[in-house]
Amino acid sequence: MTHDPSPAAAPKPRVAVLGAGSWGTALAALIARHGHPTVLWGRDADGAAAIDTRHENPRYLPGIALPDSLRATTDLALALRDADLVLVVVPSHAFAETLRELAPHRPAHAGVAWATKGFEPGSGRFLHEVAGEVLGDDVPLAVVTGPSFAKEVAQGLPTALTVHSDDAAFAQSVADALHGPAFRAYTGDDMLGAELGGAMKNVLAVATGVADGMQLGLNARAGLITRGLNEMLRLNQAIGGQPETLMGLAGLGDLVLTCTGDLSRNRRLGLALGRGQSIEDAVREIGQVVESVQTADEVMRQAERHGVELPISNAVRAVLHGEITPADGLRKLLSREQKPEYPTDLFG
Repeated sequence: MTHDPSPAAAPKPRVAVLGAGSWGTALAALIARHGHPTVLWGRDADGAAAIDTRHENPRYLPGIALPDSLRATTDLALALRDADLVLVVVPSHAFAETLRELAPHRPAHAGVAWATKGFEPGSGRFLHEVAGEVLGDDVPLAVVTGPSFAKEVAQGLPTALTVHSDDAAFAQSVADALHGPAFRAYTGDDMLGAELGGAMKNVLAVATGVADGMQLGLNARAGLITRGLNEMLRLNQAIGGQPETLMGLAGLGDLVLTCTGDLSRNRRLGLALGRGQSIEDAVREIGQVVESVQTADEVMRQAERHGVELPISNAVRAVLHGEITPADGLRKLLSREQKPEYPTDLFG
């Protein structure tokens, strides 16, 4: 007796990842390893050629082998052709421009997610607001965020992230592409809180880096992380985010990683400032975009708009603008009046 063969598994969605820096490359490699046809787009022809032929990103992830199936190109239309999912992984200052460039090439059925953290420079708008304006209300949108260093993801080390979207089905499809044996992807519906956490943690990481650079001890680091979380919760409440979002991967998880891990560019900036280096020298040594430099301004713009006091974030902004020294910032924080740890109305 013969048996009918098992039905063939449905082909996995095709994914276009835009942005061939360390994080974009790591996510593209992850998705390709999960069996998705994946194309990585970047502007650097030499970098794209190295990824496509040598299966390595020598500038951003040197020495880490990328999957043979991962393709790379500088042709945006080619990258987006037949894509079922678009994942944007560019710095926040390039986010709006990238969306405008991809819009005419995006297949009509393809939703757009991003793993960019920060605000739109100059306006302080959240990135989901920018995406809605550029792409229109009918395009499914999602933000990918949480505690993750690109190098560790590219190496296949265990990681957990979260995908937030107003469209539950789209959040699930993005999470499905990311989820795998060493990578847990959760879902949520609070894009506002998720984006706030991903942006603010970069500013607070500068503060803890400064304290460690000044050798102020582990007590000071823990205090800054905890009071930094308090600032995130207060601003999140004012803008209408969900408090549980910031007590999870998008807030506390990302904050702890970025404030304590030396792979963090923002922490390394703080360490350099705490040791007496100039901002210009520190950024030049890091050699990649340091999001906190612009994000501190936008965080304080949000705080002033909503009447929320953020002493740590404000001190970081002043230090990054050269208005005060790190030591002056510390003195200002320590001289603040004694008060209850939490106002009674923080959680509603």
